[in-house]
Amino acid sequence: MKLTLSTFALMSLAGTALAQTTVQSCGRTVTFNAPPKAAISHDVNLTEMMLVLGLADHMVGYTGISGWKTLDEDMTLNVQELPELAAQYPSKEVLIGADADFFFAGWNYGMKVGGEVTPQTLAPFGIQVYELTESCIHIGKKDPASMEDMYNDLRNLGQIFDVSDRANKLITGYQSQLATFLDTLTPLAMPPRVFVYDSGEDVPFTAGRYAMPNALIEAAGGSNIMGDLEKSWATVGWEAVIERNPEVIVIVNYGEVSAEQKRDFMMSNPAFATMDAVRNDRFVVLDYVEATPGPRNIRAVKTLAAAFRGE
Repeated sequence: MKLTLSTFALMSLAGTALAQTTVQSCGRTVTFNAPPKAAISHDVNLTEMMLVLGLADHMVGYTGISGWKTLDEDMTLNVQELPELAAQYPSKEVLIGADADFFFAGWNYGMKVGGEVTPQTLAPFGIQVYELTESCIHIGKKDPASMEDMYNDLRNLGQIFDVSDRANKLITGYQSQLATFLDTLTPLAMPPRVFVYDSGEDVPFTAGRYAMPNALIEAAGGSNIMGDLEKSWATVGWEAVIERNPEVIVIVNYGEVSAEQKRDFMMSNPAFATMDAVRNDRFVVLDYVEATPGPRNIRAVKTLAAAFRGE
């Protein structure tokens, strides 16, 4: 269904003042006079948020997927009519060249602090930016990651594109689905100690308290051994991982190094032989799109909950 006749347009045609909507984006107040018509999203999870809201007709493309990830069949079908404008981080020229009027990205999700693509550098070219809630920790304070981060982004995108009814229905559905599932779970005597292994051999890249896996692990009944790390995604020392002795290791699957290769690295390294997770071969795999904020977070909680219970 094409959203070409929004309430914004109707009010304009009637000769009344344009309706405005205002959202908070990492502490910034961003005002929209009408739904964006030439939006670009960055990364697979942010792009999927746009797609579940039915916003493909408002998009001129996406960035930052093929440089690191591959799309599954569902995503391929959904984005096949949209061009990928940059395989990794887009330059300012890429966004301007596409005549974009909106960029949905985040800090370390298409934008870098002090980089050439920021809300401030794009503003002179008429490109408004909405920032992924999880990423706000990189430029200010926020609460630890929670499922509400994902719901907040869907809610704000709903307001920005004048599809709030659709966004609220999705959020209510996700909340109900998760609550119903959690009610069926067998309680655990103790939360299993969980380590998130994203990447890296010399030092591991993992999820601290401000990264979405921390919320997913807690929802599933586990405890992130790096939950006291005052960061989002960050590197830590292997010594700290060994000392905290995870019982389950969550592998984030993406990039050139497969999940199986990451597991083999940990299973074959003598330094990790004392870890309970390695001794008992307790690994669980989440695809990148499940481990980062987006519609597949509910499925991720279900996967983790089953793994924590040995299913």
